[in-house]
Amino acid sequence: MSTSGSNWVLDILGRDSAPAPADWVARLRHQATGEAASLPPPRRKLEAWRYSRVETLLKQQAFNPVVQAPDDSGLETPVALGPHVLVFVDGWFSPGLSRTDELPREIQLGSLRDHLDRASVKQHLGRLANAGENLFTALNTALLNDGLFLEIPDDLVLETPIEVFYLNSASDTPVLAQPRNLVLMGQQAQLTLIEHFLPGQGKDYFHNGITEIHLEAGAQLAHYRMQDEARTAWHLSNLYLEQGGNSHYHGITLSFGGHWARTEYKTRFGAPHARCDLRGLYLVGDGQLSDFHLDVHHDQPGCQSREQFKGLLHSKGRAVFDGRILVERIAQGTDAQLTNDNLLLSREAEVDTKPQLEIYADDVKCSHGTTVGQLDPRQLFYLRTRGIEEQRAIQLLCQGFAGEIIDHIHLPELREQSAERLLKTLDSL
Repeated sequence: MSTSGSNWVLDILGRDSAPAPADWVARLRHQATGEAASLPPPRRKLEAWRYSRVETLLKQQAFNPVVQAPDDSGLETPVALGPHVLVFVDGWFSPGLSRTDELPREIQLGSLRDHLDRASVKQHLGRLANAGENLFTALNTALLNDGLFLEIPDDLVLETPIEVFYLNSASDTPVLAQPRNLVLMGQQAQLTLIEHFLPGQGKDYFHNGITEIHLEAGAQLAHYRMQDEARTAWHLSNLYLEQGGNSHYHGITLSFGGHWARTEYKTRFGAPHARCDLRGLYLVGDGQLSDFHLDVHHDQPGCQSREQFKGLLHSKGRAVFDGRILVERIAQGTDAQLTNDNLLLSREAEVDTKPQLEIYADDVKCSHGTTVGQLDPRQLFYLRTRGIEEQRAIQLLCQGFAGEIIDHIHLPELREQSAERLLKTLDSL
């Protein structure tokens, strides 16, 4: 075990003085504290962390857990696409900045702390996110205080999206924000959920978030995640997904911000004929690192998954992509595709990519592939001969490359916002 990594975790645990919000959560936290203290910290010798430069995080001064809801009086509600808005500051729910008045009464939405007595929360919280398998999951669970709770009943279709904004207070010390989110969707329910991770106002901060998602049979969730943290931020998101039969999860993550950003998806099918679409776009430079890890577990027959991730890397940007699809023997009729494509816009940019297929079934349709390259000089030359300046020609080619991901965003307003955010970043190159 790495002494420095162990001390880093123990130091953080020792700084927490917040009581557990419920007795049963106290037991969950106590168990996770033991796991966090005993698990080996991530290091390069472990395959899952080989290229992630996690040692740079563990060398940071220990971050301070936020033990109570911070003062949000100096903050404003961000501009949203619709009327359903939840805001979290340093991982704590901010009722004053949130708007939920127009939601149907059947929908349960708000602070996780306020819903801990619900049977569904007791049943599902911590069921997918195993604290014994992941140090950062253990750390989040050991300090569990607040986060998003969203429960949609059977057959309810919400036409307007729910938007969640994660803000950071203007703290003078490094802050550890640990939202713990739980999303439960009933049979045939339909919803669009958008998460925005916005730049913080304070010093260095570490966002260590967990989201557990359970879809019942026939449920449909469109889930968009816009990671635009400050360039001094450390960002880690662990998403755990379980799908019922004939359900559909459509997830897209755009990762543009942060100094060090890692997103992990762990998905499994709980019944046949479910579909999971995971897509992502990362744009990194100036010493940034963007890291995506996928673990898609096909253990039911007739399920379909699509994993498509693209990266634009400039300056000294670095990216890691590690995608794995496991098809068990029972999962006959699986249809799975996994691709990762990268454009290097400078000689100093680097990417490590490893798509993997592990198949034990016979009747499957599976493929995977990866590309790493530079802009096609012939395409660039063609645009130049049409009177387009070189910088604008580069932007057009990058927009075309990235547009294949952005075009999968179903909401026109969000799709337009994402395209504008991409162009703004490309303008600064």
